[in-house]
Amino acid sequence: MKVAFIGLGVMGYPMAGHVKNAGIDVCVYNRTAAKAEQWVAEYEGDMALTPVEAAADCNIVLVCVGNDNDVREVTTGASGVLNGMIEGSILVDHTTASAALARELYGEAKNRGVQFLDAPVSGGQAGAENGALTVMIGGDESTYIAAKPVIDTYSKFNKLLGVAGNGQLAKAANQICIAGVVEGLAEALNFATKAGLNGEDLIETISKGAAGSWQMENRYQTMLDDEYEFGFAVDWMRKDLGIAKEEAARNGVDMPLVDMVDSFYEEVQGMGGGRWDTSSLLTRYTRR
Repeated sequence: MKVAFIGLGVMGYPMAGHVKNAGIDVCVYNRTAAKAEQWVAEYEGDMALTPVEAAADCNIVLVCVGNDNDVREVTTGASGVLNGMIEGSILVDHTTASAALARELYGEAKNRGVQFLDAPVSGGQAGAENGALTVMIGGDESTYIAAKPVIDTYSKFNKLLGVAGNGQLAKAANQICIAGVVEGLAEALNFATKAGLNGEDLIETISKGAAGSWQMENRYQTMLDDEYEFGFAVDWMRKDLGIAKEEAARNGVDMPLVDMVDSFYEEVQGMGGGRWDTSSLLTRYTRR
């Protein structure tokens, strides 16, 4: 088997590494060639200078880039992978993008004899590095079964949730949940600090009960230390929430909490925190 990996950001770089470490031949492409060269030196794989060259003769092509436009550029663009993928091969898009794009790519791939899965991931940089991502997948069952052994190399759980686009809808729901949890944690820590409680002792206690969450376990210390120069950026979260809001509008769904938290993230961007971790919602209370 031969796999191509398109996009070596903080997620794609280690994900591609897990595939290579599983004994699979991997050819990578990254917009900045230096990053691809670094990956090749570290994992002893191959690289290409265009997406279509990377995809040549590959059974599975994995994509993890920034947004809808980036996905289109590396799939259906002039040098996109679909211009060179072999018949019967599989295109898997791990980018958090719109469900509409997923449905579009499913049809475009099918017209070219290629199978498609939309498969956004959750778990952040740490999850990617540890091979412990959760993957939400839309597409045909036969395609999922064929691609699953590769997806398993960098995930702790993956599941087919229905037709093309459903993976992206699930990721939107995932981000909606995270938005509420992070704001709740920010307000709780601010409340506790102002009330004179010890933050570490508080989290050690309440994290064992119903209030516990991944965000609480993995972000409380850096929030208390006022450290945000890492992790999943506010800019990315706003992009994801924007996708969720657009889909909600199409379905006539009210999301008052998402609207509120998105406006809070906009404030953080205004503070110069576009690249700060999403837990930086606390700065709205502590840096004013």
